[in-house]
Amino acid sequence: MFLPAGSRDEMGASIDHRFHVMEVFRKVMTMRGYTLISTPVVEYASTFTNQYVDMKLQDMMKWFNPEGEIEVLRPDWTTSIARALSTQAKNPQKWGYIGSVFKQSIPGIESHQIGVEILHYPPLMGEGESLLMASSLLKELKMGDCLIELGHTEIFESLVRPLTLSQVDEKRLRQAMHDKKKDEVYQIALNGKNQQSAIELASLVDAFGSLDILSEYEERWKERTDLLEILAHLKKLARIVEHSGSQEILIDLGRVKNLPYYSGTMFRGFLKETGADCFSGGRYDRLYEQFGERNSAVGLAFDVDVLAEHVEETNDFTRICVIASEDTFVYAEQLRTKYKDAIVDIQTEPLAHMQYDVMLEIVEKDGKIEVLER
Repeated sequence: MFLPAGSRDEMGASIDHRFHVMEVFRKVMTMRGYTLISTPVVEYASTFTNQYVDMKLQDMMKWFNPEGEIEVLRPDWTTSIARALSTQAKNPQKWGYIGSVFKQSIPGIESHQIGVEILHYPPLMGEGESLLMASSLLKELKMGDCLIELGHTEIFESLVRPLTLSQVDEKRLRQAMHDKKKDEVYQIALNGKNQQSAIELASLVDAFGSLDILSEYEERWKERTDLLEILAHLKKLARIVEHSGSQEILIDLGRVKNLPYYSGTMFRGFLKETGADCFSGGRYDRLYEQFGERNSAVGLAFDVDVLAEHVEETNDFTRICVIASEDTFVYAEQLRTKYKDAIVDIQTEPLAHMQYDVMLEIVEKDGKIEVLER
């Protein structure tokens, strides 16, 4: 009642868990040498709707400002940060952010995110650091093992180039590949008058699984130097992640980009225990072309709400209830200093829905204050 459809109030544990995720993220990124960055929640729509980003205006929370220009609530962190950093020096940079994005397609309009953006690093180092940071955060949050999926935009793009497809058919082909509809991929690709490319594109639908996929396609594409270089890059990146711990690597050679600015390696992370999709990201060098340059840039974003759902309750603090009255309230507050490492809850009566480890009562007898344990 009194809220737009999909919106909701939150109380208690869900908020605690979300802030716990953010606090742990801030600790991990700080210890790995990142710097926090924040951008305005209100931006011009043109920052996101231009040809380099191509986000859809109808999906944004928008309005006209007094000058007649369209403003929006921030729908994407990466683009906002690229705008903010476009005039910065071209030295290696590692940035972290904490905040929300807003889209009509998101339940409740708002999505809480944390993420990193890495600029001006050699590609393998930047991508490796992104995934190692993600792995470190999940370990610190005690989320268990993670499945990391690797793909590359240029595999699909290189196989589409020989085809003579209309814009409509190319869009249909991209969607069919995303949906893993093999027969549909083949039939649409055949319209491009190149049967070999159609066969290769259809095969990508099944090019998903363990690292063995890379070896299989190294043999299949032994005459394609461009594709072999991509496979070699993915293999190196997978080894970096594997050597960091217990994360399992999956390969999806049929991944397609959902925004024009992705331009290389793409990755997603899934919690192994539940299969929940917890982070995604990749390389986006082309995003900076709108500012007249092309930088080495890579990043990833976590869905804070997904992580918060998997935070386990902890009882690290002793919970003490102090029963006081208006006359003994000041003394009760003074008593708090004796229990600096405990949660001290001052009440007039114990709360029935709360679990306490210690129950203290402050009473006044013969003009003296006493503390009794119940």
